[in-house]
Amino acid sequence: MQHFPAFLDLKGRTALVLGKGEAADIKAGLLARAGAALRRAPGFSPDLLEGIGIAIGAGAADADLQALSAACMARGVPVNIVDRPALCSFVMPAIVDRDPVTIGISTGGAAPVLARLVRARIEAVLPPALGRIAAMAERFKARVRAALPDVAARRRFLDSVLTGPVADLAVAGREAEADSGFAVALNAAETRPAGIVHLVGAGPGAADLLTLRALRLLGEADVIVHDRLVGEAALDLARRDAERIYVGKSRANHCLPQGEISALLVRLAREGKRVVRLKGGDPFIFGRGGEELEACRAAGIACEVVPGVTAATACAASAGIPLTHRNHVRSVTLATGHTREGRIDLDFAALARPGQTLAIYMGVTTLRPLRDGLVAAGLSPATPAALVEAGGTDHARTLRGTLDSLVDDAPRWHGGEAALLIVGEVAAESVLARAA
Repeated sequence: MQHFPAFLDLKGRTALVLGKGEAADIKAGLLARAGAALRRAPGFSPDLLEGIGIAIGAGAADADLQALSAACMARGVPVNIVDRPALCSFVMPAIVDRDPVTIGISTGGAAPVLARLVRARIEAVLPPALGRIAAMAERFKARVRAALPDVAARRRFLDSVLTGPVADLAVAGREAEADSGFAVALNAAETRPAGIVHLVGAGPGAADLLTLRALRLLGEADVIVHDRLVGEAALDLARRDAERIYVGKSRANHCLPQGEISALLVRLAREGKRVVRLKGGDPFIFGRGGEELEACRAAGIACEVVPGVTAATACAASAGIPLTHRNHVRSVTLATGHTREGRIDLDFAALARPGQTLAIYMGVTTLRPLRDGLVAAGLSPATPAALVEAGGTDHARTLRGTLDSLVDDAPRWHGGEAALLIVGEVAAESVLARAA
């Protein structure tokens, strides 16, 4: 974030616009709409800065613009010189105005045209009368706070009423009906909401691989309980005031044991909170989501599962490896290389059967015993194989070879991030070429 976004209250304050021309006129119009008293001048003199709260320069002589910038920065007055980023202490965003709802879009001066394109997309989505919903919420603000002192209950009520039929009435300009519906909903609202746990798959780490449902729940959550494989890009999509609790686990290093994580989810939900348990990949594929679901149900807590893109599909897509291919293989088996009480608890005879692709999670550190078990069960050590690290992200890497060669090459190649082992004919680079 190059600039800190903020909205200035200019009502009753003086704004200086230095210069003339179309750009200066546009800025003056925006300042006036924000309630500022305008002071306009074609050229700079120090006395123009007396009592001003903001200054904008456009269409004046270069010496005047530089003098305005220097004087404002010395006094701590916000200043913007149009199309001169080096002379600005703030940038003017592209604005979507749905008074009292205001949206500012900025590229930090790098690409103003792009900011305008983003604004056009937002303009197309938001109804012109969106501000009527905000005005209705303002009319009821004090009553809502008095009726629902619990923050979670208040937030949940507003989430519902500001996106439902009452909001539709407000947008349509039917103010009296909207207010009546708002009052009825408020009278019926529970003072303490029932908590719920959402087990949400965050996918492989790329934020744009989250499902739409996962994105919605992140915006509604009171608490986000997340693990080590959840990237910052996904967490950044959550509501800003949501509490975040890290419970990450890595091999032989558990921030919290699984039993304590399940107990935490139950406790938070019993407090009336909407909990998102954000897990890398998919909650039900080597994510212990089943254990957490069982714990919630045993405690009488409502629990919803939202699937995510699992590592097998994300890594295969990153590497261009089809897990199934009608000319080569028609089944895929998911397994884990994680040890249980010091040993790999897998049916190697079943995994070594021909005609399938193996996608083995957490298999880097146990690659040698995995190879040994598969070979002992009859799989050729020359079987094509690949390791995909950080699959589904923009820094994914792939190491191709054979089951045998990866055992020797992987320790030097592995960068420490989560990796998936793919074993089978589809891992050979020549597969797609032969199919074509």
